[in-house]
Amino acid sequence: MRQSAPDMCHCATSRATMAHVAHTQQVRRPTVLVVDDDPGVLTVLRRFITRWNFDVETASSGEAGLARLEHGGIDVVMVDLNMPGIDGLNVLQVIRERWPSCKTMLMTGSTQITEERFEAIKLGALDFLEKPLDTKYLEHRFAGIRADLERHQQIADLELRIAEQSSFQGLVGRSAAMRELFDLIRRMAPYARVSLITGETGVGKELVARAMHQCGRRAAKPFVAINCAAVAETIVESELFGHVRGAFTGAVDAKPGLIERADGGTLFLDEVGELSLAMQAKFLRVLESGELYRVGSVEPRRVDVTILAATNRDLEAEVRAGRFRSDLYFRLNIAELHVPALRDRPDDIPTLAARFIKECGERMHKPLTGLSPAAERILVTSAWPGNVRQLRNVIERAAMLAHGSTIEEHDVRFSGGSMPPPEPAERSITRERIEEALARSGGNRLGAARALGVSRRTFYRLLGRHDLRHLLRKG
Repeated sequence: MRQSAPDMCHCATSRATMAHVAHTQQVRRPTVLVVDDDPGVLTVLRRFITRWNFDVETASSGEAGLARLEHGGIDVVMVDLNMPGIDGLNVLQVIRERWPSCKTMLMTGSTQITEERFEAIKLGALDFLEKPLDTKYLEHRFAGIRADLERHQQIADLELRIAEQSSFQGLVGRSAAMRELFDLIRRMAPYARVSLITGETGVGKELVARAMHQCGRRAAKPFVAINCAAVAETIVESELFGHVRGAFTGAVDAKPGLIERADGGTLFLDEVGELSLAMQAKFLRVLESGELYRVGSVEPRRVDVTILAATNRDLEAEVRAGRFRSDLYFRLNIAELHVPALRDRPDDIPTLAARFIKECGERMHKPLTGLSPAAERILVTSAWPGNVRQLRNVIERAAMLAHGSTIEEHDVRFSGGSMPPPEPAERSITRERIEEALARSGGNRLGAARALGVSRRTFYRLLGRHDLRHLLRKG
C-alpha cells in the first residue's frame, strides 16, 4: 500500500529513533590515576583497583600526574600528600581549576595532619585516606564512585536518547513550542504551496523549509535554496529567472534559473526581505501566474514550484515603510511558520547540546560523553543572540578544548558561553525608530543612541543588524 506524505515523514523519524535505540555504544571502563612517589604503593593499588573493574594508570610525581591529566580520559585521581616537587594539595588545586568533574582522593602516611585534611575537602577531595590503606573501605569507596560515574553516564545517554526521540527531520526540540511547530509542519506540508518561515537569525529556518519539503508530496523532487542576501543585486535576476544567450555581456550560453531548476519541487528563498522592489514584482508574477521570463527573453515559461520563503525581518513593518510589497507579503503569508528563539525555549538547550556533543565526538574521534552540571547551567542561562547556530559553535569549540570525556565549565566559558542578555530596550527597537533617530540627529551616532536610550556599542550592533551604517554622518 502506498504511504501518504505525512505517514512517510512519520516513518522516517521512527526509523531514525529505532536505529539509535538499536545502536549500543561500547562503554569504556573508568580510569584511575594513582600518583605516589612510592613504587610499592603504586603496585599494590594497581592490583586491587584493577580487580574492581577499573583501568589504572600511575605516576611517580605530581608533575608526571598533571602531565598525564593533560591527555584526558581520567575519571578518578588518588594522590599522595607528601611528594617532592608538586605535592598532593597543589595537584588537587590544579585539578579543581582544570578538571572539576574529575573525582579525587588524597593519601597520607601521617595521622597527625588535620589542617591538610580540611584543605583537601575544601578542594573537592572525596576522601582523605591514611596509609596503610584499608582495602575493604577502599573497595566500598570505589563501588560508590562507579555508581556515581554510571549515573552521570546514564544522564548523558538519556539526554542523547531524548535528542534522538525529539528529533524531527533534522530539527531538535522537546519544548512545547517546538512540538507545536513539528505538528504544524506535519499538517501543512502536504498541502501548502506557499509558506512564510519567520524567526531570528540562527534558529534553523532552512531546516524548517527542508522539513516542509520532506513531509510534503514533492519530497522526491528537487529542493533548491538561495540566500537572497548573499547574491549581488546585479545578478539576482539571472540567478532566479535564468537568461538567454546574449542577454548581457558574458552570457555566452542560455542558462535556466533556480526557479526552473526547482520545477516540480521546492524553491526556498532565504532572507526574502532583501529582494529589491523590482525583483519582488517579478517574483510575485511567478506566484500568481506560474510563469517566468528569462533575462533577455520575451517567451514565458511555465513552472510548477512550491515556494518557501524565510526572513528574520518584520515584514509587516517593511510593508509600512514601503520596502516590501504588500501584495507579495499577503501572498507569501498564506501559511506562516514561526521558529522560536532559543532563549524562549531553554528546555531544548541540554537536548541540542547532547546532539552537538555526539556529532563533535564522532567527528573529532574524542570520547565525549556530555556536559558537567556547571557547564550545563551556563548554557541554559545564556542569552544566545545567535540562537542554535551560536550554541553549535560554542559546543564545537568547547569539544576541541575538552581534555577528558566531559565538557567543563571553563571549556564553555572560553568558547563564548555565558553571554550577557541583550539590553531590554534593544529588543523593541525597530528599523523605523533607528532611521528616525538618525534623521533627527543629522546622522550623529551618539545623539541617535541617546535618543533611543541605548549604549553606543548596542547602537552599532543595531545598525549592523538593520544594515543602516550608510546613514551615519561622514566625518
